[in-house]
Amino acid sequence: MPVFEKRTVMPVPPQELYNWHAREGAFERLIPPWESVDVEDRRGSITDGSRLIMRNRVGPFKMRWVADHREHVEGEQFQDVQTEGPFSSWVHTHRFLPHESGPNTSVLHDHIEYELPLGAAGDLVAGGRVRRRLEMMFAFRHRRTRWDLERHARFADQPRRVVAVTGASGLVGTALCAFLTTGGHSVRRLVRRPPAGPHEVRWDVKAGDVDLAALEGVDAVVHLAGENVGGGRWTEARRRSILESREKGTGLIARAAAQLQSPPRVLVCASAVGIYGDTGDTLVDEDGPHGDDFLAQVCEAWEAAAEPARAAGIRTAHARIGVVLSAQGGALEKMLPPFSMGVGGPIGTGRQYMSWVSLDDTVDALHLLLQDDALSGPFNVVAPEPVTSAGFAHEMGAVLNRPAVLPLPGVAVRTLFGEMGETVLLQGQRVDNRRLRELGYRYRFRSLEATLRNELGLLSDHEDG
Repeated sequence: MPVFEKRTVMPVPPQELYNWHAREGAFERLIPPWESVDVEDRRGSITDGSRLIMRNRVGPFKMRWVADHREHVEGEQFQDVQTEGPFSSWVHTHRFLPHESGPNTSVLHDHIEYELPLGAAGDLVAGGRVRRRLEMMFAFRHRRTRWDLERHARFADQPRRVVAVTGASGLVGTALCAFLTTGGHSVRRLVRRPPAGPHEVRWDVKAGDVDLAALEGVDAVVHLAGENVGGGRWTEARRRSILESREKGTGLIARAAAQLQSPPRVLVCASAVGIYGDTGDTLVDEDGPHGDDFLAQVCEAWEAAAEPARAAGIRTAHARIGVVLSAQGGALEKMLPPFSMGVGGPIGTGRQYMSWVSLDDTVDALHLLLQDDALSGPFNVVAPEPVTSAGFAHEMGAVLNRPAVLPLPGVAVRTLFGEMGETVLLQGQRVDNRRLRELGYRYRFRSLEATLRNELGLLSDHEDG
């Protein structure tokens, strides 16, 4: 029977390594971005008798996987056993071991015994591919576990917080909530439907209503919700929806925070680098001039709407986020199919700048703004190396080993998307991360190449971002 093993030294004691895996959100943090996995049902956590039911998407097909947890030993190990799925057998033992260097380090040891269908014939046909996939997956899992633990360790002397999050089901919100809960924080998600339990809070932006009683006791609020600006042509109704979702939503959250009997210590509001308008080749930092196009006006109104929180003495920070790159959603997910087929390329002239940031660094920056009581005002959440549209296309082609020279002409963008295409796709921002840089912020991914390779499962175990 084939065996796969991986060991990595972790910067925390064995008990804390175990705790990270036992908390809500660990499974979500460990899903590689290039894998498409949907959780259908979950019972328990990692203790004996717990069960996880998921579906893995492989091309157009969905494959059901049922994993039962067994052999649990508090602080030391647990095991998941496939009872239904693609393997003839699968037993995965997760161990959290002491390390010889001392009590503040540990070893994460993953041990998998598995068997493919058709026995030796199946191993002959698919064994090599399965092993390479496991190597990619567990390189990612161990890297993300180590990095998450390092980020949480920076604030280990602070108490864990109760954090309210809007936009919790979006790309950034989903990742942030899982990051926070695995670090020991509690999360209350703001939802528009009836709450499913005390971990959810009802709010309605159009009605201007939020359940204040359910928000009592939160230490912090992260406000990410807002209408997708790139979802189609900007009709008058859509422009109004984009603006109101941000201005009214932020105002509602800021007023609610200010009205609580015990207000939160901090409000972290998402914003965007679109506030600077089309910068051309000019590099702008947080003190740079604002643009005058529709998106810049939206961003200004977005940030101004947080004034009730500032006036109430709540520390308020604005994360001006660039183009978030993740294979799980957003711009990169949309660009992957054409680039993978060799028909991708620059947009328009290709000279417009794109200030990008990895999803991991977006989450880390929001966590930093949440935790550091000295930080307020605007912060550009972008990578240190903005690229032009042509440069991005070249890097995508190089990573995917595909040609990337077919441009999307500007006239086609304007014809298809109107003002939205002109503002979002043909204009750009060259943005400097000055305030994060001055804090000594350590990026997980500084280069576009490393970010893309990580998202696509091509970053080796020995490479750094």
